[in-house]
Order: sequence, then structure tokens, then C-alpha cells
Amino acid sequence: MLLEVLIFSFFAGITVFIGGLSSAYFEEHLHNKILKEKIIHFLVAFGTGIMLAAVSFVLIPKGMHNVSLFTSVFVFLLGAITFYYLDAFIEKNSAKIPQVLAMLLDFIPESIALGALFVYDHKVGILLALFIALQNLPESFNSYLELRKSNLSKKKSLVILFALSFIGVIFSSLGYMFLDDKIEITSCLMLFASGGILYLIFQDIAPSLRLKSSRYIAIGVNLGFIIGMMGEALL
Repeated sequence: MLLEVLIFSFFAGITVFIGGLSSAYFEEHLHNKILKEKIIHFLVAFGTGIMLAAVSFVLIPKGMHNVSLFTSVFVFLLGAITFYYLDAFIEKNSAKIPQVLAMLLDFIPESIALGALFVYDHKVGILLALFIALQNLPESFNSYLELRKSNLSKKKSLVILFALSFIGVIFSSLGYMFLDDKIEITSCLMLFASGGILYLIFQDIAPSLRLKSSRYIAIGVNLGFIIGMMGEALL
């Protein structure tokens, strides 16, 4: 079972590096600024839809299944409040790479939950791995551009994203080893991550999606959510 956790967590994490590579190619070969801006906004919208799907189909329903309603609401709000303060701290102290740090904020708790979930529900664990993998692609795409704007070279930016790809493996392994008999803690972790993710979506991501004369950008959210619907139906 541990080997399977390692494989799926690696699959979920390596898309951080793949997204960075795609962004590097995009940076070098696409010089139309208007088209580039539209593509970036669409990818952000698509990732947002996937994040909403992960919250709607996995994190909240599976999290609420094993704890009381009061605990669910309390932990969910705790996640939102915690991410509120972390977001404020990042904006104040790490203005150059907020996208990178925001990506880690939801990647780490999701990875811990992923490792623990394989013990209780194999299919749900696979579904969450898929969501994390797809979610990381557009987030790392933008993270690469952000790292480049902070005056890091292409090589250093890609090395950072490659290293971050393995964070999921580390935390998923910890979740599997230490939360294998603690379903309540795992459930709370999923609810905590849900509260934080929803906060980030509507505080930082959704306001940035709007682009003049490009209403179709928002359709990306729907397409990302459809990916989640398909995954839920298949598994």
C-alpha cells in the first residue's frame, strides 16, 4: 500500500514541474502579449474549477462523513481564518512569490490527506490524487512566471519547482504512516484544507480572472469543474 501511495503522490506532485516546463516553453515561444495574458487567465480559471471540484466532491463530503456537524463547521472556518492570516502574512512579507506560497498552502494539507485516505477509501484516494495533479498544473504554470519576474533565472526557477514536486510524496507518506488509524484527524484535515482553498479562491484568484473583452475566460472554471464531475462519475 505504501508503494501505491508513493506512486500516486509522485504523480500528483510531478505536475508542479511539468507546469513549470510548460510555462518556460510558453515564455520563450509566445510573444503576443494579449494572447499570452488570455491564456494565463484561462489556465487560472481552469485550475479554479478543479479546486472547486476537489472541495465539492472529495474534501467536504468525505470530511463531514466521519465527524459531527459542529466539528465540520468549526474546522472549516478554522481553515478559512488560518489561510486569511497566512495570506496577509505572505502579502506583507513575501510579495514577490505569493503564487508559489499559495500553491504550497493547499498542496501540503491535501497531500497529507491523500496519504491517509488510501487506508480508508482507495478509490477516493485516487480521485484526490487526480484532482491535485490537475490543480497543480495551472498553479505551477503561473508560479514559474512569478519566479522569473522576481529575477530568478530559468534554470533556478525550474529547479525550485522540481524540488517542490516532491513535497507531495513526503507529506503523503507522513499522512499514510501517522494517520492510518486516525480517520477523524484525516477528516478534519480535509475540512481545514477546504476552508482555506475556498478562501484563497474568492479572495485572491477569482478577482484576478476578469479580463476586459474576454468573457469566455470564466468558462474555464466550468471546464475545470467538469473534469471533477467526470472523475467522480468514473471512480
